[in-house]
Amino acid sequence: MLAWVSGEGLREALEPAPAGMELAVVPADAAQAPDVGRVEVLVPAVAPDRLGDELLPHMGGLRLIQVLSAGVDWIEDLVPAGVTLCNARGSRDVAVAEWVLAAILHHTQDLARADAQRRSGVWEPWSPRELAGSTVLVVGHGAIGRALEQRLTAMEAEVIGLARRPRDGVRGLEELDELLPTADVVVLLAPLTAQSRLMADATFLEAMRPGALLVNAGRGGLVDTDALVAALDAGRLRAPALDVTDPEPLPSGHALWRAPGLMLTPHHAGDTPQAHERAVRIVRDQLGRYARGEPLANVIGPA
Repeated sequence: MLAWVSGEGLREALEPAPAGMELAVVPADAAQAPDVGRVEVLVPAVAPDRLGDELLPHMGGLRLIQVLSAGVDWIEDLVPAGVTLCNARGSRDVAVAEWVLAAILHHTQDLARADAQRRSGVWEPWSPRELAGSTVLVVGHGAIGRALEQRLTAMEAEVIGLARRPRDGVRGLEELDELLPTADVVVLLAPLTAQSRLMADATFLEAMRPGALLVNAGRGGLVDTDALVAALDAGRLRAPALDVTDPEPLPSGHALWRAPGLMLTPHHAGDTPQAHERAVRIVRDQLGRYARGEPLANVIGPA
């Protein structure tokens, strides 16, 4: 059986291949490659340009797509019928949780102001805030949310988790409207779906406590960007902390760039070397499961 992976570095990291499986790098002319029809497993790069109409229709033998990311919104709609899609759930939890914690502390301590004063050669003390005692609302409380809650609780913040399905210690999304005005920080970690797209719209932002901080480490499409810009212009919210935007990448000259204190990173919160190593271990284990005919892990669909 043949598995194609995205890049020589990944192929080397996955060696030795399981018994009965051959690992190869996706060729530059993949759609015309002689072996394209017998590829059973594909491990693609995030947001690959060559999927969709150009490549996947030629892969008649494809049975499994295993991605290195936890999110699958970038590929889910491209998966051919009958092909199983699996993610690398759990590999990015620590990295994203640490990014969110850093973003909250960045704003709580007003480190953007510190940097601006340093650049201007100004020595002017101010009163930073404490994270202890703050209320943090985590919208999309899954594995990353649990990792974040551990860290925030250790710093004496109150964490309220929301998920689509309530469970012990996590409340349901139907309580969102009631809880938004109570939070000092609102963290978006929900997956991007038809139901969650633009969930942080003008009504959502209007319901947030004045001066509250919005942190988005989920997907840019969770936030109505125009509504966010309007709320910032009105001075109702602190400049947000964003690892993701809509559109993405954020174009030069976009209104968000002018938001004082904006913390923006280029969608890399989960891309630490340690997270990549965990993802590679998940892929290696998955290839072994597939080669041995065992049940697959982290199945998104179809089973």
